[in-house]
Amino acid sequence: MLWLSIDRTSDIPLIRQIYLELRRQILRGELSSGQRLPSSRELAAHLGVSRNVVLEAYDQLISEGYLESKSGSGTYVAQGAYWELTSDQGITVQPSDRSFIVTTADLIDFRSGIPALDHFPRKLWGELTKRVCLEASAATFGYSTPEGCLELRSVLAQYLRRTRGVHCQPDQIVITSGAAQAFSLVGQLLLSAEDTIALENPTTPEIREIYSTLGAGLDLIPVDDRGIQTQWLPASKPPKFILVTPSHQFPLGSVLTIQRRIELLQYAKATGSYIVEDDYDSEFRYSGTPVSSLQGLSPESVIYIGSFSKILSPALRLGYLVLPLEMVQACRRLKRLIDLHSSTFEQLALAEFIQAGHLERHIARMKKLYRQRRDTLKQLLNEYFPEQVRISGDSTGLHLVAELNEIDFSPDRLHKIEQQRIRIYPMSIYAPSQEKYQKQIVMGFGNVAIEDIKLGIQRLKRGVME
Repeated sequence: MLWLSIDRTSDIPLIRQIYLELRRQILRGELSSGQRLPSSRELAAHLGVSRNVVLEAYDQLISEGYLESKSGSGTYVAQGAYWELTSDQGITVQPSDRSFIVTTADLIDFRSGIPALDHFPRKLWGELTKRVCLEASAATFGYSTPEGCLELRSVLAQYLRRTRGVHCQPDQIVITSGAAQAFSLVGQLLLSAEDTIALENPTTPEIREIYSTLGAGLDLIPVDDRGIQTQWLPASKPPKFILVTPSHQFPLGSVLTIQRRIELLQYAKATGSYIVEDDYDSEFRYSGTPVSSLQGLSPESVIYIGSFSKILSPALRLGYLVLPLEMVQACRRLKRLIDLHSSTFEQLALAEFIQAGHLERHIARMKKLYRQRRDTLKQLLNEYFPEQVRISGDSTGLHLVAELNEIDFSPDRLHKIEQQRIRIYPMSIYAPSQEKYQKQIVMGFGNVAIEDIKLGIQRLKRGVME
């Protein structure tokens, strides 16, 4: 397997790290012309990152001519890309992070945001995609519209109204190749030179990179157990938009209270700022019903983003935007310029999956499974770390936050923990400049079986005791 070094404690996003390390190896000749690289899925599994992270790094290298993609064959180092570097332009990795690049055969990974991949409804999905392919008209095999298939947009509008309180018509929906593309489209549509945006702090490094790459200034607004602290929104220079995760803030897990929702909407109305609502993890709420969307309170000022990565599978690269009417045509034009349209067959299969009620039944089944995994994780954390652990952010979604009041999750500590064949994620990844989060870790349980949760917490205990 390809040897790459990545630093999970660095401010540099993982996409950028993988891109720079591969670029360095190509320029130095360590990866030779014509050499086949691992598939994005293989490399993602090896590094313990999402496949989309590797795909974006590969795409950037392909666009710059370092790599070339051969249909049906794979990704290869392009001819003529060797250049002897005069200095080391790779990523410097602290010794404590070397363990992240070794084999992960028996590693228990508490990565957040990954659903139970072995519970994907393979047979049903295979039947649907086969039927779509066999019964589709000849025109279906051609180019489609940039906004996506009407069949999917129609059932999605009904589904979102019924389950999330989203008010929209099918024409207000644009189907995207995942949520990451939706975030990028919003930035390209709205941002001009010297514009700023407001982001929750903490948040994912990938979100920060998407918008800083587009040249936006970033106002980082603190978050507490009631969501984004609206009193810290800038008064002098309002942002072009405020990006929030109100249903289950990532990574802290808080739910935005109705009082702050109203304050946020009032701020947007007074300043002319848009609100970008990332409806992260909203489907899996373990007590009561899912919290209704912000968009349903103010459709004219909220841009709503969702995807099927957490509900079904990250491999299903389908997401969507629900836009105010005045933005729809511009977004369609931009989507066409970027990749023409998202996969037609997957859209049609998903439309049938939703229309027949399979999606809601799948969510109900998975909610029971995730509740069991969450409860097991909470029970074991309290059992192995009595009077040390404080658990939060667990009412919704596929992760929780554990704070161990006697332990700082320094790079050295993380190295010792990973030597026990368990991978955890410090809050410092998402808020690297805030010392108050040094004792917190984000633990995903969606893709970790109960037996692995039990073994993982035993290993965590050994790791922190060293």
